[in-house]
Amino acid sequence: MSDFFQHEKALVESPHIGKDSRIWAFAHVLPEARIGSECNVCDNVFIENDVIVGDRVTIKCGVQLWDGTRIGNDVFIGPNATFTNDRWPRSREWQDEHPRITIEDGASIGANATLLPGITVGRGAMVGAGSVVTRSVPPHAVVVGNPGRIVRYTMETQSTAAPQPTKDLPEAQLLGGATLDAIPLVRDMRGNLAAREVGKGLPFVPNRYFVILDVPSKEVRGEHAHKECHQLLVCLKGSVNCVVDNGHERHEIVLDTPEKALHLPPMIWGTQYKYSQEAVLMVLASHAYDADDYIRDYETFRRAVEQR
Repeated sequence: MSDFFQHEKALVESPHIGKDSRIWAFAHVLPEARIGSECNVCDNVFIENDVIVGDRVTIKCGVQLWDGTRIGNDVFIGPNATFTNDRWPRSREWQDEHPRITIEDGASIGANATLLPGITVGRGAMVGAGSVVTRSVPPHAVVVGNPGRIVRYTMETQSTAAPQPTKDLPEAQLLGGATLDAIPLVRDMRGNLAAREVGKGLPFVPNRYFVILDVPSKEVRGEHAHKECHQLLVCLKGSVNCVVDNGHERHEIVLDTPEKALHLPPMIWGTQYKYSQEAVLMVLASHAYDADDYIRDYETFRRAVEQR
């Protein structure tokens, strides 16, 4: 006797179905597919052979999961979401190997979204209903539109409220020792001046600086952590949204005045996006450039946080 539920009108050819999963009417699961425990596979779902589905996954009606699809744990897939695995489909022309679509733990795919071959939807990300996803989605990003664009990031409260401009925020202690600090602005009829000194608002001695400008609004910068290097971010002109992530929670703020500085200490995952057209972001760094100091993979970062 199986330890999962199968509707009498479902066709389940695979022996690899986890405990307490439920497979409903007119679903068809091919022999080599693997489905974890406590999953809910709704009506009219088709799951091909080279497919792995994690635990506690919900697959709503009308979804097809083709060869090469990998679904993590706690994923939600909305009705009629479309997965693809052939970049140049032709009738009766078969691929030797299918590009893999990977949906990482905790991500959600909205109804009628379309995912192109070979992409990854990162941990905790959310793809809006009807979106067409043409490239990989970073962890915790919210993507909408055709083609899909990042409109915000999910926060620890899962709130959909827009982040507040920094001019409305007090000086704040953020996650993991990151800080949002005020820079005194000296106003003069000849022009204004904002300055910081080491020991007087500058938290480290800079060894490097760089400036980011002319960024297309759709592009995301950052998306990494440092093992040793501190950074100080000041938006000299325009505005940019900054996400601060300690591996467990996230804060998002808007830098939109040179009167504010965001200090990112080591082992904080930083992401910058939504650059305004005229944005100029200056970054001071405590260390010279060292490629080995970067952690560019979010799952590697999370494991390093846990080890600390």
